[in-house]
Amino acid sequence: MKEVSGRLFTVGLVTAWYSSNIGVLLLNKYLLSNYGFKYPIFLTMCHMTACSVMSYASIAWIKMVPMQTIGSRIQFMKISALSLVFCTSVVSGNISLRFLPVSFNQAIGATTPFFTAVFAYIMTVKRESWLTYVTLIPVVTGVIIASGGEPSFHLFGFIMCVGATAARALKTVVQGILLSSEGEKLNSMNLLMYMAPIAVVFLLPATLLMEGNVVGITQALARKDINIVWYLLFNSTLAYFVNLTNFLVTKHTSALTLQVLGNAKGAVAVVVSILIFKNPISVIGMFGYAITVTGVVLYSEAKKRSK
Repeated sequence: MKEVSGRLFTVGLVTAWYSSNIGVLLLNKYLLSNYGFKYPIFLTMCHMTACSVMSYASIAWIKMVPMQTIGSRIQFMKISALSLVFCTSVVSGNISLRFLPVSFNQAIGATTPFFTAVFAYIMTVKRESWLTYVTLIPVVTGVIIASGGEPSFHLFGFIMCVGATAARALKTVVQGILLSSEGEKLNSMNLLMYMAPIAVVFLLPATLLMEGNVVGITQALARKDINIVWYLLFNSTLAYFVNLTNFLVTKHTSALTLQVLGNAKGAVAVVVSILIFKNPISVIGMFGYAITVTGVVLYSEAKKRSK
């Protein structure tokens, strides 16, 4: 009975992880593209504000994980640098959703292992096995094929999405370098609690400088359609739950299970987005995406064998 309840709990966690990930992605697309709320930096700032408040509440009040403290000014500077890279990734990803369908966005996002391997080699001179590098060929080739067959291809959106993917990979590598000593390691929930408010500090001037009177515009929109307020609140809450469920799934499953589930999540997001937004797709585009996903699976297998 205990084993069955444990499995049901894990299934529930994975379902919540998938739902929050895909939900925030689709809602971002709806707001930035279909609804016409063209303020990706402000949207990201809303996400980070929610993550600041809710991660502090989860740790300080609910005691979900023990609170870890920042031990030095140097560690604070390292976390700030991580936060800046994180901001770049999220903002670029949100900007790309204004111009690209979710399906193509996910295809490009699947190339994260390629950028991770490149940055790891450049910054740490860490060499992988030759087989691992070979598996990266279909990862990149698939996206090139998908790009050529994408009916809704947009160059600026494509550049933003590649930038977001590269920044996401850079954060992973930089985090491993900067917070590598035992005294500086933070679990992902504590790291988010410190990174999110720093991100708000970065994003606030960027919002005011690049998106003008976005607060006034949002208030004017709310007077016409109060739903925008609920969309932003729900979207920001989902952004926190993406991080929370990712942490819980990582804690309650193996690294291999997480990799498999992560690969499948992208494919599920593609199918759901096509069903909801009905964006045009081509056989070539889907073929390219399938090659990329296959490459990611092979890459994960090669990494596991090389350990």
